[in-house]
Amino acid sequence: MTALPGPANDPTPIFEHFRGSYGTELLTVAIAHLNLFRLFNGRPLSEERLCSELKLAPRSFVVLTTALRAMKLLEVDGQNEYCLTEMAREHLVPGGAFYVGDYVGLAAESPGVVAMADRLRTNQLANATKSDAGAAFIYRDGIDSAMEAEQSARRLTLALAGRAKNVAPVLAERVSFGAETLLDVGGGTGIYSVACLRRHPKLKAIVFDRPEVLKVAHEFAVQFDVADRLECRPGDMFRDPLPTADTILLSNILHDWDGPECQQLVTKCATALPTSGRLLIHDVFLNDALDGPLPIALYSAALFSLTEGRAYSGAEYRQWLTAAGLSPSEIMPTLIHCGVLTGTKR
Repeated sequence: MTALPGPANDPTPIFEHFRGSYGTELLTVAIAHLNLFRLFNGRPLSEERLCSELKLAPRSFVVLTTALRAMKLLEVDGQNEYCLTEMAREHLVPGGAFYVGDYVGLAAESPGVVAMADRLRTNQLANATKSDAGAAFIYRDGIDSAMEAEQSARRLTLALAGRAKNVAPVLAERVSFGAETLLDVGGGTGIYSVACLRRHPKLKAIVFDRPEVLKVAHEFAVQFDVADRLECRPGDMFRDPLPTADTILLSNILHDWDGPECQQLVTKCATALPTSGRLLIHDVFLNDALDGPLPIALYSAALFSLTEGRAYSGAEYRQWLTAAGLSPSEIMPTLIHCGVLTGTKR
């Protein structure tokens, strides 16, 4: 059985162009809706003070300030206080000779900017109440989830597989497996499991997800001739017991959830693992200082707009792993800004 082939051309620039609009939205909100650059008045501000002045919840604050730091408009000084960069002082403080804030402010009432301003101020998921629209990427009691209806679950699952098909062969190549069982939690189409099964013939896998999503995963297993080694098991990763496995994969899962839920899920996975078992966190990673990279900061804004989460730093993930009794490794890059961080059970 041959491994799944990876792409001949790296599609990362396509994703960067696609997410670029979030930079426009965050910058315009900071200038025209939050008046952020007026707040400094020539002095640095502590994180607590700046967060209070902006009236933002911690998640909103991190999403906004990480992007502005990545844009080189904010920086943190030696006293761990926020201050404006020289470029921001010259061009974004009202009254300056070379002020451009009014120009950026021309986009202040565009729908995307208004929606982002509202999202930052409320720290609420779009369609957070029970409605016909529901939520696309998460499942939670009290919210209609698109992943529970057959047609929308299929459409969204296949859409998300567009990126996964590119990245999965690289992950399968760079992570070693023996004769063990891989549990792919929230595995969607199961394409990551499929790629690992194709490359590692002694491996078995379980894709654990919502019932409607698993219909697509089964089709992929049959299509790629691994149905005899891939089990599709329905369940709720927060409420139901996890199936037994030597290795657990969370691929682009944790970024959908806020910090407490991330810690909860990491701890649950760690508890389910045997001694020396591995938890693979495959995701994007912000810098530990939360100052970029810019493409990840903008992806974080996209996640913030569509889910209850954001992008997290390697340091944040390592903290959750260590607290759960797992020893974290170094981050191994895969593709399209993703990487894999392994936690091994002590």
